This record gives sequence, structure tokens and C-alpha cells, in this order.
Amino acid sequence: MKCFMPVVIAAVSCIVLNSEMIQAAEQQPKVETYSYDTKLDIAKVISVEEPANVCEAVPVHMVYEDHQGHQHVLEYSVMGKGCSNN
Repeated sequence: MKCFMPVVIAAVSCIVLNSEMIQAAEQQPKVETYSYDTKLDIAKVISVEEPANVCEAVPVHMVYEDHQGHQHVLEYSVMGKGCSNN
């Protein structure tokens, strides 16, 4: 019985770890995709992702807090930073 104990402990540890990872993922706000009819309630901008260094439209993310204190992640398109005016 002793030789199976580490396997059982490892399996239980793995289950607990997976459960914690699932809970953490559920607590993360889901990414909302912006459209022109999206109603925004932005009380505080937490972060804005820098666009890629390409010359085309690219998705970026803004993390913000609404007036009720809930955190949101908004995805929207901007022009990349790789275009030059030469």
C-alpha cells in the first residue's frame, strides 16, 4: 500500500490544482468585443494594450472598471504602429 501513496497524493494534488485554475479562470472577466452599438460604462481605465508594430488593423485590449466596480476586458481594432508617412 505504501508504494501507491505518492501516486494518490500526486493525483489529489493535481485535482486540487486544476480546480484552483478553473476557479481563477472563472473569476477573470470575459473578453467583450466592441461594436458601434456597445454601451460602455467606464469609470476607470486600468490598462490599454499597445498595438503591434504592423501596418494594418489589429485587435487590442483595454481593461477597465465600471461604476459598480466590476472589471471588464474590451477588445477593439486600431491601426498598428508599423505604418510610416514617408
